[in-house]
Amino acid sequence: MKIVFMGTPEFAIPSLEILLKNNYKIPLVVTAPDEPKGRGYKLTPPPVKIFAIENGLRVIQPENLKDERFIEEIKNVSPDLIVVVAFRILPREVFTIPPLGTVNVHASLLPRYRGAAPINWAIINGETETGVTTFFINEKVDTGDVILQKKIPIDPDETAGDLYDKLAKLGAEVLLETVKLIEKGSVQTFPQDNSLATPAPKITKEMCQINWFKKSALQVHNFVRGLSPNPGAFTFLNEKLVKIYRTKIPESFEFETIEAEPGQIFTTKKRDKLYVICSDLNPVQVIEIQVEGRKKLNAEEFLKGSKVETGEKFKVLSEDELKAYLKNKRF
Repeated sequence: MKIVFMGTPEFAIPSLEILLKNNYKIPLVVTAPDEPKGRGYKLTPPPVKIFAIENGLRVIQPENLKDERFIEEIKNVSPDLIVVVAFRILPREVFTIPPLGTVNVHASLLPRYRGAAPINWAIINGETETGVTTFFINEKVDTGDVILQKKIPIDPDETAGDLYDKLAKLGAEVLLETVKLIEKGSVQTFPQDNSLATPAPKITKEMCQINWFKKSALQVHNFVRGLSPNPGAFTFLNEKLVKIYRTKIPESFEFETIEAEPGQIFTTKKRDKLYVICSDLNPVQVIEIQVEGRKKLNAEEFLKGSKVETGEKFKVLSEDELKAYLKNKRF
């Protein structure tokens, strides 16, 4: 069985690797164009391209998925199946080429969390379980008939980065099982219940500001871990952007909070712990933090290298202020 593989980030690599290890023919890998990254904006190939080239696979990087030359290239390969893992939305002219269809690996239990950022939104919304789904692609994004699903628990302090790695591995295992079913001709599908659908839209940098006045301690904790490590939840202190990567809900809190306000900072006398008050006047404990222009630190390192004191406040910018601030900032 000839399979054309389409994917871009690290998440897709375990799926490509498992197909190769099981001796499936991959005559072509399709991935995104190289992008400028880093301080020097050097053109950098996507992870799937690097892995594919290292394994002697042919790679193409189309700008336009509706380009006739790209479509012809897929047809010339005559794939039996296309596998898509963390790629772009395919036009009908592409996903209908293989006789056995086009399969997608999605990092949620569809129809829950349809969209570009299912891992982030599942954690932000406080879900306690998620999983992966394989389905046949159709014209509406993430709505095709489901082939297989497998669940996995979400730990209370797990970040999106932690869960990303687990789901990438699980996705590869489910994909292999899916491909074997298709190969045997024994695949059975079931339609998604659209009434249960929830969205998982792309995360933009404007979405990542922590609103201490509107989110409870638990909501802030989920928000931070759902955006960690990338793109990172942020707030403002002394006119500088501050990213917070890890928090926890403290078991105890030795300070009096009756007069406290959302965004207010509390530090211990030893300067080894940092707390922030949220909208419900309960605290989150900051574990890992990074001030704009500096390296990521644990809270104790941060406090011992700064003059931040109890009573200071993290600021929440208005929508217009935030747009102005981020306009010329790298994020």
